Amino acid sequence: MDLKQIQYFIALFEEGSVTRAAKRLNIVQPALSMQIAKLEDEFGQKLFERIPHGMAPTAAGRMMHRLFLPIVRDLASARQQMMQREEHMAGRITIGMVASETESVLVGALARFNASYPNVEVSVADGFSTALINLVSAGQLDAAVVHRQRGRLALQVQSLHDEEMVLVTSVANGPELPESVEMAKLPGLELVLPTKSHGLRVVLDTATQAHDVTLAPKFEIDILGTIVQFVEATRFATVLPRIVVQRAVEEGRLRMHTIVAPRIVRHLVCVSHPQRPLSTATEALIAIVTEEIKRVSGMA
Repeated sequence: MDLKQIQYFIALFEEGSVTRAAKRLNIVQPALSMQIAKLEDEFGQKLFERIPHGMAPTAAGRMMHRLFLPIVRDLASARQQMMQREEHMAGRITIGMVASETESVLVGALARFNASYPNVEVSVADGFSTALINLVSAGQLDAAVVHRQRGRLALQVQSLHDEEMVLVTSVANGPELPESVEMAKLPGLELVLPTKSHGLRVVLDTATQAHDVTLAPKFEIDILGTIVQFVEATRFATVLPRIVVQRAVEEGRLRMHTIVAPRIVRHLVCVSHPQRPLSTATEALIAIVTEEIKRVSGMA
């Protein structure tokens, strides 16, 4: 087995078709099929099965992809870092971000990054913190901006930003509340919150349950933009990071109320694999994202 065979295997796995994989690799189809056959002979296992519209990986094929994809990504990253210069940086990076950041700062961060590094391609995935952490562990993402997890992670963890979560109501339709609201008063409000699988809800429940406060929202929605719109149009309240609602507050559509006794803080961190050092481009993008988070949050 050599690197070329692994690259051929990954192309076929990802394309699901000998024709498309050969075109992607710029080789003829028989050459691709021959290398895959050699791999199957070497491991003594079928890696793909023919289906009506292409090729589907077997269980052995899926295991091989999971094991070898990080190796290929490491080699690509090493090559990129050896060849690149700051003024001529090029290549491709993949990061993950929790939804609160993709909706709030991603556009500005990518615009700034592109102005400084026009030859670097960027792929961004959003999702829940746990899912993004798993993708980093599996080598499918270079890094991810997530909520800090309880317990220790087998990943490199870099603190980025601590931010208060605030109670949010509608200016036009919401209940009359003081500027500051005690945590113990939250259960008495009509609430719409993310579901329990959402990282923000984990932060919120962890903080409230530590003080014997139990929240029972009537509605649970994971799409933050929808929560904001729903609160704006109703008497319902929500608890979200300041960064998510800052624009709507500035436009006079929503009102923020500080939560006290105690305050609720979410901690944003960047996770990466300790055995796969971040490229210069990835570090630059994370730095820009952090700056944008602080700027939008009014911290810079």
